[in-house]
Amino acid sequence: MRNNRVLDTWRNGGQTIGGWLSIDSSFGAEAMAHVGFDWLCIDLQHGAAETASVLPMLQGISNTDTVPFVRVPWNDPATIMRVLDAGAYGVIVPLVNNREEAERAVWATRYPPVGGRSSGPYRAPMYAGADYQREANDKIALVVMIETAEALENLDDILAVDGIDAAYIGPSDLAYGIGLTPTGDNNDPRHVETVETIYNACKKHNVAPGIHTASAEFTKRWLDHGFQMVMLGGDVAFMRNAATDQLTDVRIHASSEG
Repeated sequence: MRNNRVLDTWRNGGQTIGGWLSIDSSFGAEAMAHVGFDWLCIDLQHGAAETASVLPMLQGISNTDTVPFVRVPWNDPATIMRVLDAGAYGVIVPLVNNREEAERAVWATRYPPVGGRSSGPYRAPMYAGADYQREANDKIALVVMIETAEALENLDDILAVDGIDAAYIGPSDLAYGIGLTPTGDNNDPRHVETVETIYNACKKHNVAPGIHTASAEFTKRWLDHGFQMVMLGGDVAFMRNAATDQLTDVRIHASSEG
């Protein structure tokens, strides 16, 4: 089975940098994959893509070394199994609040006897190799999101669940969880302290710590802190930021020439 380069890196204590796919486009996914990210995540929770979009987007990523992840909209075993059957090499599960919910996510991502994933990977073996079902339990990444007040109360119970490979912080929802205004990058001391608490718990339980960011500044900050899974940016933000910068530059130039 094709190695999961991201999972291997985490297990060896290394760091990975990812990107986010919110646009429903296989060509957009392919273009982002050719940038050279370690991993890309197709966002079914808040992005424009639907479940039917996952297959062509995974196909767009698959001719590169970038590892394809999918954030499912909910901790739903049926959806988790479908995206894995399509060839996702990692699943990000949002709003995991307690040990029971963490165990449900593990159950959905692992074949028996470890879990309850149903047999039927219609595309995954084409991407991963003919021995996919024999080795998938060890090579598919499960990432749970820690982003609520309840999750913070149950942090050790969640991270102690066998089968969780990484814990990913959603900064905006985490802000809600501690009574702050949500924002992608947050300098509030309480938010920073909470992020560090989650990081320390991850290290204690040998789970790769991850975090979503909205700028290169924060990406570098959390990489320097030791986070192993950090998101640099998404397709929508990259497009809007580049277009805005160049349009502003050209308009300033046109005004000065006029």
